[in-house]
Amino acid sequence: MVNKEQYSLNMLTDIETVGHAIDGDEKAFSLLLEKYQDSIYYLMLKKTGNTKDAEDLTMETFAKAFNNLEQYTPVYAFSTWLYKIAINHSIDFARKKKVRKVSYNSNVDFNDPEGLQISSNTLSPEDQIIKAEKKELIKDLVKKLKPRYAKLIELRYYNELSYEEISQELQLPMGSVKAQLFRAKELLTPLFAERKDQ
Repeated sequence: MVNKEQYSLNMLTDIETVGHAIDGDEKAFSLLLEKYQDSIYYLMLKKTGNTKDAEDLTMETFAKAFNNLEQYTPVYAFSTWLYKIAINHSIDFARKKKVRKVSYNSNVDFNDPEGLQISSNTLSPEDQIIKAEKKELIKDLVKKLKPRYAKLIELRYYNELSYEEISQELQLPMGSVKAQLFRAKELLTPLFAERKDQ
């Protein structure tokens, strides 16, 4: 039971908005996104020093938060909970980036007279086939979504448009574009899992 006297008006508003979002209210997702995306973006920019990584990590942070909203308990402010997810996500990203930098393909030809030749990290033919099959599977699953969600996925991931370009093309506020893309990905996840189990 929440004791309303111990919370600020801002916290109470967030708690109420989170409740609506859990109930599936897309406007609530948009409100949370618009309210906190700048602070999370600048945090990620500070951590990565790269605008593209910062934007991607911001969206991924919100995706994680929105997928786990039911785990949020109003012991802390929503902003604190979101900030913790962002920090953990940036740490994971930095760790993976570091591993990618130091990892290399160990197929070395020690008999090469020009010195050690390290083979490239391109995909093997088998991996290319798997990647192509996965892409086709995702395209099939996207067709099962409502047309507006399918269109958003197509514009963002197949046409590689920015959020701003999608916003202009569909004449939607950017917050709505981002929130609906999160929703589209949320709807795809169980479809993908279900297909993999078959």
